[in-house]
Amino acid sequence: MSEAPKKDDLVISAKGLSVGYGPNVIWQDASFSVRRGEFIGLLGPNGSGKTTLFRLLLGLTKPLTGSIKILDEELRRGNPKIGYVPQRRLLDSESRLHALEYVILGIDGNKYGISLFRAKANRNEAIEALRLVDGLAFAYKPLSELSGGELQKVYLAQALVGQPELLLLDEPLANLDIRRSNEQIRLIKTITEKNNIAVLLIAHDINPLLPVVDRIIYIANKKVVSGSIDQVISSERLSNLYNSPIEVLKDSKGRLAVLGVEEAIHHDE
Repeated sequence: MSEAPKKDDLVISAKGLSVGYGPNVIWQDASFSVRRGEFIGLLGPNGSGKTTLFRLLLGLTKPLTGSIKILDEELRRGNPKIGYVPQRRLLDSESRLHALEYVILGIDGNKYGISLFRAKANRNEAIEALRLVDGLAFAYKPLSELSGGELQKVYLAQALVGQPELLLLDEPLANLDIRRSNEQIRLIKTITEKNNIAVLLIAHDINPLLPVVDRIIYIANKKVVSGSIDQVISSERLSNLYNSPIEVLKDSKGRLAVLGVEEAIHHDE
């Protein structure tokens, strides 16, 4: 049996949690915790409520039932202890805003009349964030000229400028090839360990996460389960979760394939 997390180690503590909009319950009766330095993969089919969990943690919605705290505090909007990278960013393809300027916007982008001293401090903080993500080489390149992998590093740098204790990443591997996905995952893992940050990362595919993730949270069929990969991604556990036969296969390289999810979703509908 794993040792219970100390109170000082807890970043997220949720008990009997249910969320929804009006009469529509998205998921319910969820109890889980996340501690400092943990890398958690957040998995589940489209529409299961993964992004809803992020909205809850960001203080953009409230639970229907149960309780949840971040660093032993109630949820609130604009919590500086949380860094967030959304799934989609609207960028002008013609924008000449360069990477460093974009990262600086994450510090004081909504303030006016910043002193010269503060402006220099912001610049130094943004440069340090880009260094953390190995992005100094393109600090002065326009965003419109960056590759998908480089943009993800810039977004990650902006989320890190406030030195958060919790990092929420909504599908940062989308549209990246296998090599770039693996590089991004290793980078996030290194940052997690070095800075003792808790990370929740939404992904559709478990395989890029296999070498680095500590635990996973899986949301499906209005239920939430958490545990190690072996505990959750198994034929028995997923079949119980979906109330339908699910088969988990492993190839010679250890990669996992989950079969039957689409059929289970369509059957449930």
